[in-house]
Amino acid sequence: MVLNYIWIAFFLIAFVFALVQWIFMGDMEIFPALTQATFDNAKLGFEISLWLTGVMSLWLGIMKIGEKGGMVGILAKITSPLFSRLFPEVPKNHPAMGAMLMNISANMLGLDNAATPLGLKAMHSLQELNPKKDTASNAQIMFLVLNTSGLTIIPISIMVYRSQLGAADPSDVFIPILLTTFFSTLSGLIAVSLIQKINLFHKNILLSLGILSLIIAGIIWFFSSLSQSELGPISSNIANFILFSIIIAFIVLAVRKKVNVYDSFVEGAKEGFNYAIMIIPYLIAILVAVGVFRASGAMSVLKDGLEAMVAFVGLNTDFVPSIPTALMKPLSGSGARGMMVDAMETHGADSFVGRLVSVMQGSTETTFYVLAVYFGSVNIRNSRYALTCGLIADAVGIIAAILISYMFFY
Repeated sequence: MVLNYIWIAFFLIAFVFALVQWIFMGDMEIFPALTQATFDNAKLGFEISLWLTGVMSLWLGIMKIGEKGGMVGILAKITSPLFSRLFPEVPKNHPAMGAMLMNISANMLGLDNAATPLGLKAMHSLQELNPKKDTASNAQIMFLVLNTSGLTIIPISIMVYRSQLGAADPSDVFIPILLTTFFSTLSGLIAVSLIQKINLFHKNILLSLGILSLIIAGIIWFFSSLSQSELGPISSNIANFILFSIIIAFIVLAVRKKVNVYDSFVEGAKEGFNYAIMIIPYLIAILVAVGVFRASGAMSVLKDGLEAMVAFVGLNTDFVPSIPTALMKPLSGSGARGMMVDAMETHGADSFVGRLVSVMQGSTETTFYVLAVYFGSVNIRNSRYALTCGLIADAVGIIAAILISYMFFY
């Protein structure tokens, strides 16, 4: 598994960097810093898992109401023309279809808290269809890459951070993020489809992608017509209105079918607790590896080397301070968020770098985190080409973020 080699590389590279600093630079604090990073990130991994327990219990309880009330089946039928082509291994009207749609929808609305438990539910549903339980199926890989490419229509959390850090217009990154995530998702879809030999020119896929493109164009037009003061509050209210309306629809349909809503919720919530416990070791593993890599200074060396290369070929280097966020984004969501905040505090939320890191943060999901948590929750050890395709989507998202930010803000 590629993740195995990358995990080992993080530790070995961190050790070599620390050894050089200790022997040749006399840095007596480097190894204590590395050790402290392991403790801090192990604690962080457990705290995230503990926090996820409540969130996953809530949303898997809601999903169980949706399953018994028939709403998940309705969603599966709606998405069947597209998803049956992208996920040919999944039977029509299977619960996994509705769960995947709910996860992708939550990501599109920027509702990370809801997306993770829904994604875990979808992964478990897909695992039921997986003939090789320790190896990722084609359907699981397609779903994970679509998840990590992170199509985001309303980036609520990023606008909140920008507001807290003093941005005059926290929502000015809205359209750049929308465009960037569209390109990253499309590239991830194409990459997986080429490997799985999925015909993207089938009429159902072309029609669905065309409708999605028109919807995105309509959203861009609508929000472009709003004043800057209206954009943030209206987008936040729309996202949360849609989310709560889905919950109400689940409950109403369940009541119509005379389902015991409360007992169904409790049944699903119990599953959420079990999922949260299962992902703890996988989450701690990836966070500790990223933590020691960063603490060793290897991340800073990568950034400095890239800056020198960009300057050498004569390109503009104003984007280089955003590279730590770009490099951290596939590895750690909290790490990338910290890098984004640090860049905005250092350069200003309304600076070119401040806006660029915001667009980068919204460009994709955290590939290694999603890979570790989602596959870990179903004990998959062989991820096949999932990481490669996920990183392709990440790379396209980062490049698009840089180019689009130059277009909008430079």
